[in-house]
Amino acid sequence: MSVFQRVTWFGAKAAFIAFATTLLFGCATDAPGAKPPQQIAVKVLIISMFKPEAQVWFEPLKLTREIKVPGLSADDPQVRCNADSVCQVTTGMGHTNAAASITALVFSGKFDLSKTYFLVAGIAGVDPNVSTIGSATWARFLVDFGIAHEIDAREMPSTWRSGYFGIGAKDPDSKPKFEYRTEVFRLNEKLLQKALKLSANAPLADNDKARAYRARYSQPTAKARPSVLQCDTAAGDTYWHGRFLGETATRWVSLVTDGQGKYCTTQQEDNATYEALKRGASAGLLDLQRVAVLRTASNFDRPYQGQTAYASLNAESGGFPIATGNLLIAGRPLVDAIVGNWPAWSAGVPAD
Repeated sequence: MSVFQRVTWFGAKAAFIAFATTLLFGCATDAPGAKPPQQIAVKVLIISMFKPEAQVWFEPLKLTREIKVPGLSADDPQVRCNADSVCQVTTGMGHTNAAASITALVFSGKFDLSKTYFLVAGIAGVDPNVSTIGSATWARFLVDFGIAHEIDAREMPSTWRSGYFGIGAKDPDSKPKFEYRTEVFRLNEKLLQKALKLSANAPLADNDKARAYRARYSQPTAKARPSVLQCDTAAGDTYWHGRFLGETATRWVSLVTDGQGKYCTTQQEDNATYEALKRGASAGLLDLQRVAVLRTASNFDRPYQGQTAYASLNAESGGFPIATGNLLIAGRPLVDAIVGNWPAWSAGVPAD
């Protein structure tokens, strides 16, 4: 084979490899002159954890466009959007699913999130000393209830009120060092107050079953009809229940927020979701001051007097349908305000 023939053969081989690679992986987006895929600029991203929380938004907001995103939950592998640039994602339940799904979405490159407002909207258990089933709560503090030491109550020191205490702390009354850096997050106060004001008069749903169930509680707050309020949420993958663990959560939230936080709801995902968003903010992809967390109460976190904790955990209180419905009722005023006055909101939370 001559030199000319060898050069020609190698050139043809290289061209064939390049052609085959293109067929296998698609056209290269980083080739000279190639245009990158156009990103979807999102005004509001609604973050749900499982289908009943998500489905209440689909028809009212006309979320008909579906965008598949690699790395989302196999149960809900797409983001749904509408013509007003409002989108919704379902992460899957628990810390692991929430963190993985939000990380996949944020770093997918499919969305421009630089001006996006994030509305975490899910159901939760509620402390009857603070509110009642059906209520809509906006959080100031997100507290992780799972990052802790635990000694079984049968083996803990006799003077302790609980076997839960902070990592590295000496006892349950000592504030731990925040070495995980995900133990406590504080949300933007200006956005919190705006969300509260917009939803204050929302006509929250209620039903006869929930009214009858809450009447069994002695606390006036538990007996009251659903309302919109500000109180804080504690996240843990362990689905805790009962008076003693509820009281432990109340003390824990107060301890780690230096007395500023007020525990009222229990859920599994919010600290994980926020940390994933925080990673995106650190990469310059989003604004962490645009995160709001709405939790509506589907059940009480402890029994009424005379009821066992186990019976309370499994009770049919009537709270589930009104809690899922009230996600839309309490959350939509914020979504509509953002979309309806985007020129003002795009630059940040507007003044009243």
